Amino acid sequence: MVLTRQRLLAVLLVVLATLAAAVLAEVLRTVVFAVTVAYVLYPVRQQLVSHGLSRRIACAATTAIAFLGATLLVAPLLYALYRRRSQLIAILERIPDAVPISLGGFETVVEIAPFVAAAEAFIRDVALAVAGAAPVLVLQLVVFTFLVYGILYRPGAVGTAVFGVVPAEYHDIPARLHRRTRETLYSIYVLQAATAAGTFVLALAVFRVLGYGSPVLLAVIAGVLQFIPVVGPSVLVVALGAGDLLVGETARAVAVLVIGLVVVAFVPDAVIRTRLAGWAGKISPGLYFVGFVGGILTLGAVGVIVGPLVVSLLLEVIDMLSEDGASSEAVGGESVATVSAERETDVRE
Repeated sequence: MVLTRQRLLAVLLVVLATLAAAVLAEVLRTVVFAVTVAYVLYPVRQQLVSHGLSRRIACAATTAIAFLGATLLVAPLLYALYRRRSQLIAILERIPDAVPISLGGFETVVEIAPFVAAAEAFIRDVALAVAGAAPVLVLQLVVFTFLVYGILYRPGAVGTAVFGVVPAEYHDIPARLHRRTRETLYSIYVLQAATAAGTFVLALAVFRVLGYGSPVLLAVIAGVLQFIPVVGPSVLVVALGAGDLLVGETARAVAVLVIGLVVVAFVPDAVIRTRLAGWAGKISPGLYFVGFVGGILTLGAVGVIVGPLVVSLLLEVIDMLSEDGASSEAVGGESVATVSAERETDVRE
């Protein structure tokens, strides 16, 4: 095989990308997050340019949207965990230390105190970790902003490099992967974020009406849980219902289970997600859940995005392989039929 300039540059790109990943390991998650955000916001930048703004101003305005979006996504959760930790601990302290259970002739006592103490310690540790990591988070936000601006300012560099290396007859492969990436990222950012925002509003109303002490905190948690596929905010609703049952507030427990599961857990998916279903990529909820869990366990918070994206791209490659296999079988079958017809003609002649 002749080493062409394109192949040499492709090998050099892989080597330098690997070296950069090793050197920039501490901010690699921020880099990945910035790339995916820029990918989603590129149409916004294009719209601004088409309306007469210069490329530099359009990139700056789009980057400001990304900055505000990232801040609004992270800040409420961090604020709730640090500033409202005492309210959350107060909710846990209302749970009794032990719960007697009597069923027929069987009687036992379930100790709840160790679990409550572990949950309180976890909340305090997370709050302290958030406070200690604040300077690092600010630096990562600055890196994120510069990366988004740089990617939006020169968006075609990567595409030009890819299509320059890949032979012309295979250009459909990166084009399909690009389309699948766009669909999946729009599904994660637009669909999930809109559903989470709707969940926050509905949860805030429900928890305030039912008289919970920290409705804003609980609504923030419900909105964040909306990013967890399959399970979602129903975990919070069930936990609140169980806690009310343990402290003897049976009426509110029934109310939060009935109203919460319908309004908080079901309505956002049934209304918002259904209306925005056109943004979603072609990935089933089960596989999305596998990518979500695997991504978080392997990569941390950025795995929420990378995990489902990798699964989605894997499915796209499988689809392309199956399509190529089917077309090969069709061509092969056509060739066999042609040869058989020719032989039959020869025999007749």
